[in-house]
Amino acid sequence: MEEKEVLLTQEGYEKLEKDLEYLRTEKRAEIAERIKIALGFGDLSENSEYDEAKNAQAENEIKIANLEQKLRYAKIIDESEIDTETVQVGNTVKIKDLEFKEDFEYTIVGSTEVDLSQNKISNESPIGKALIGAKKGETVEVKAPAGIIKYKILDIKK
Repeated sequence: MEEKEVLLTQEGYEKLEKDLEYLRTEKRAEIAERIKIALGFGDLSENSEYDEAKNAQAENEIKIANLEQKLRYAKIIDESEIDTETVQVGNTVKIKDLEFKEDFEYTIVGSTEVDLSQNKISNESPIGKALIGAKKGETVEVKAPAGIIKYKILDIKK
């Protein structure tokens, strides 16, 4: 199976490393302590605390494996290679919805760094796909469940 490249900013890469370190150290120790306490309750066949702790352990190990895989296939976006001629991962793009005359500003990131509360959208999202490669002043069309939405690119920044 071919692994998919994971696009990350330097900030995103460092956050994943920090999350992984937390899961490997603090979270593992916390779960191990929960298992130890639950073992003290005796009969494991009717010990819900033990079952919950073992499930938490399994979930934690899955999260660790997923983060390790993302970091293994990470491609850090070189900020010096980002330009403002065409939209690419790492750019912040100001767009106008041509139908509703509303302006939006999005930062295009890899799928791992999506954070809608900070207007960080994936390059794989419908809007992200439509914007990638477009230039300032161009109009792009996004296929949405409600139909085609047209956006004009007002500005591209690093």
